[in-house]
Amino acid sequence: MQLSEIEREQLYAIVEKYDHHPDVQRMREYIQHGSVTTYQHCKNVALVSFWLNRRLHLHADETSLAVGALLHDFYLYDWHTTGTFHGLRRLFEMHGFSHPGYACVNAKRVFSITRKEQSIIASHMWPLTFRHVPTCREAVIVCLADKYCAVVESMFQRSRAGAVVDGSVDIDGEEW
Repeated sequence: MQLSEIEREQLYAIVEKYDHHPDVQRMREYIQHGSVTTYQHCKNVALVSFWLNRRLHLHADETSLAVGALLHDFYLYDWHTTGTFHGLRRLFEMHGFSHPGYACVNAKRVFSITRKEQSIIASHMWPLTFRHVPTCREAVIVCLADKYCAVVESMFQRSRAGAVVDGSVDIDGEEW
C-alpha cells in the first residue's frame, strides 16, 4: 500500500496545519499498539485511508477523511496506566469504549472540526462502540483502515529491543 509522491504531498497539504500543532505532537508520547506511538498509528491510518479512497475510487471527501483519520485517536493520555474496572457499568468506561469520545472532544476544542470529522472520530471503533455506527463513507474508510493498521502494528511492528516506532517510517516503509 504505497501512495505516489504526489499523493503523499496532497495528503500532507491537507493535514500539515494539524500535524505541526503541539497537541498533535503530544501523541508521540503515548504507545498505541506494540511499540508504535499514537502519533505514528494516526499517521498510518491517514495514509491507509487515503490509499483506500484513491485505489478503490470511493470518492470520499479527502479533507474530512484525512483530518478524521489523523485525529481519530487524539485522546492524549496513556491508556495503559488507567485504573482497573469492575462490573458491567464500568466496562463502558474502558479505553476501547471511551477514547473516541475523548478524541472527539479534544479535536473539537483544539481545531473546531466539522460534524463529518466528528462523526469519523466518534465511530472509528465500531462495532465495539455499537451506538456510534459509521454514517458516511469517510467514517467507514477510517474504521476499516484503523482495524488494518492495528493488526499490522500489533503483529509486525513490535520492537524486540523495546524501541519506540514513531514518525520516521510509515506502515508502508516511507516517510510522510
